Amino acid sequence: MEKINLGIVGACGRGKSFKIACDATGILKIHAVCDINEEKLEEARIQLGAVEKYTDYEEMLKKSDIQAVILGTPMNFHAPQAISALNKNIHVLSEVPAGVSIEECKKLVHAARKSKAVYMMAENYTYIKTNVIVREIVRKGLFGQLYYAEGEYIHELKQLNEITKWRRKWQTGINGITYGTHSIGPILQWMYPDRVASVCCAGSGHHYKDPRGNFYENEDSCVMLCKMHSGGLVKIRVDMLSDRPHAMTNYQLQGTDGCYESARAKGERNRIWLKSKCTGMEWIDIEELEEEFLPDDWKKMQEIAMKTGHGGGDFFEVMDFVDAIIGKKPCPIGIDEAMDMTLPGLISQQSIENKSTWLEVPDSRQWQ
Repeated sequence: MEKINLGIVGACGRGKSFKIACDATGILKIHAVCDINEEKLEEARIQLGAVEKYTDYEEMLKKSDIQAVILGTPMNFHAPQAISALNKNIHVLSEVPAGVSIEECKKLVHAARKSKAVYMMAENYTYIKTNVIVREIVRKGLFGQLYYAEGEYIHELKQLNEITKWRRKWQTGINGITYGTHSIGPILQWMYPDRVASVCCAGSGHHYKDPRGNFYENEDSCVMLCKMHSGGLVKIRVDMLSDRPHAMTNYQLQGTDGCYESARAKGERNRIWLKSKCTGMEWIDIEELEEEFLPDDWKKMQEIAMKTGHGGGDFFEVMDFVDAIIGKKPCPIGIDEAMDMTLPGLISQQSIENKSTWLEVPDSRQWQ
């Protein structure tokens, strides 16, 4: 099959991690790299095997013979850079979230609708093995009717704020759920086609200061309650400030015929109870159901996938991106799914500023 020339943006940082997955596709060819870090750009070009390098993104889009881009840039650049590529019918795999404001999300949706290219958001936590197993069990109907879920991203990032300074503005410099797609993404895939209808958000107060002596604008632990269109309830907690061990992949799911609780710390197990599979009211390890429910592509590609990071998520999202480009299967996290995962967090920021008022979450499918 004809190669797809790829440009990796943010090549000196996050972008470097996509090489193994890109090479494994047999179709994506890393043709160009782009980064504002001119000092390390040549090293990144050699490491990624690219022919061209650019410090200006728009120049790369204009001059380079690329058909797709991976955006591994700070979150405030995701929407503008995606729009520029889509306007030139260049396929986009964008890091999360899709955008940092409602206004730019609307512009992104309009650009994706007009473009002949594929837009996909790279929400890699949806591809973590246990999350995939839960998804497949749900699709078999073994959870019954779903009505409650929880997702938590607890990841202390104060020191990293000072190294990657954009985080100090866009992740801990705004109150509310600023980085919630890792938590809500898998849940929305489990509950598909349900979506969030409204949210409210509250925080735990301010207890930490940055090295300059300023309190972080984001409250330490923010909790967003999501009322689903079906009537169900989802709770999302994001905490990037509290001094404590990391716990970034916490999930719970409750249905009429089953429930799931992920391990919260080392030594714990990912446990599941299914009325049709369990004896009495005893948990079993979800790993006991791996052979039956883990998709064949995960089983076949597991060894190489686990070399890419994020529990194999980086690998499988790139594979799905390629499959969408060549028309092998629909894009699993296209523009509307990306909005379903992004918009609740943006509305939560309005809610917490308005005394935790419940606010409606717009449906991008209505943005014609």
